Amino acid sequence: MQEHRYAIVDVCYPQSPVGFIREQSNVVVRQFLRLRRPFVAYITDAMGNELYRVCRPFWWITSSIYAEVDGKEVGVVHQRWHLWKRVYDLYVGNKQFAVVENPGFWFWTFTLKDINGEVLAEIDRAWRGFGFELFTDAGQYVIRFGSSDPFLMTGCARKIRELKVVRPLTLSERAVALALAVSLDNDYFSRHGDWGIPFAVGGD
Repeated sequence: MQEHRYAIVDVCYPQSPVGFIREQSNVVVRQFLRLRRPFVAYITDAMGNELYRVCRPFWWITSSIYAEVDGKEVGVVHQRWHLWKRVYDLYVGNKQFAVVENPGFWFWTFTLKDINGEVLAEIDRAWRGFGFELFTDAGQYVIRFGSSDPFLMTGCARKIRELKVVRPLTLSERAVALALAVSLDNDYFSRHGDWGIPFAVGGD
């Protein structure tokens, strides 16, 4: 199993990455623990400058992943055990701001909702065909932060499927949402480790 690498792109300009996510983990631990391995993933801009990092410790029943800026924890995603649903709780500091309750195996859309059930963001794992999905790990993820005012969407952003959100996420909340995307890939979709491409789509 290899260390994971991801390119972060603007969906309007997919040929020019705006950042990267690079995992760092122990090669021996990776082979034995595989998807349950501990790792640190560094989120950088296109020039390789670190913006923040996410840290995921070893897990057995449910996973957690932490977002850190300059060594200080700013948020965390905790997986909650459920017999068939994929449930995640998202926090900034000690305050929970979102929950994800994915219905199960065949549903590849993960919607972040607040305590009132209002939509905050959405993560889709883009389907690209049986052959591609079965024999590679190069999955694509679309992160939609949406807009609380659709009239603010201009240019090629208008071509993106509209996601109406109750409010825009803060930068810290968006960092935790990206950490969730990394966790989802490792919890359910990764097998060998390779390059993946999570599309980051900005809103307000």
